Amino acid sequence: MDILLIVVLVALLGFMFWNSRKRMQKMKAEQEAKNRQTVPGAEVLLQGGLYGTILEFDPEDLDKPALIEIAPGTAIRVHSQAIIRVVTPIEGDEADADDELVDAEEHEDAEFDRADAPAIESIDPEVDGKRKPEA
Repeated sequence: MDILLIVVLVALLGFMFWNSRKRMQKMKAEQEAKNRQTVPGAEVLLQGGLYGTILEFDPEDLDKPALIEIAPGTAIRVHSQAIIRVVTPIEGDEADADDELVDAEEHEDAEFDRADAPAIESIDPEVDGKRKPEA
């Protein structure tokens, strides 16, 4: 009975070692693929949820900050590990459907008349220039 317990224990330890090694190899392959795709001009997702385009990135020195453009003319410096993944562009019919959706939204925005918009009032009584009675 003791020999069976030892065999099961050795088998479980062997499986755990094999599984962790397999997982480490997979993670290493994913990291290498990410490093190959992380080049200037690639669109990336940052850890804070921001999307941007890489302007400058040094794959050899990961302590050097990457320069990411988040809007035209607006670039930020982030730690290279803040880049979660490289975003792949949409291809084929999905891109056409998204373009049509954007065109429809722009058309709706163009029809919106600012004269019909309600006036915006401040909740700060000092901004309006008159003091509101306190309750």
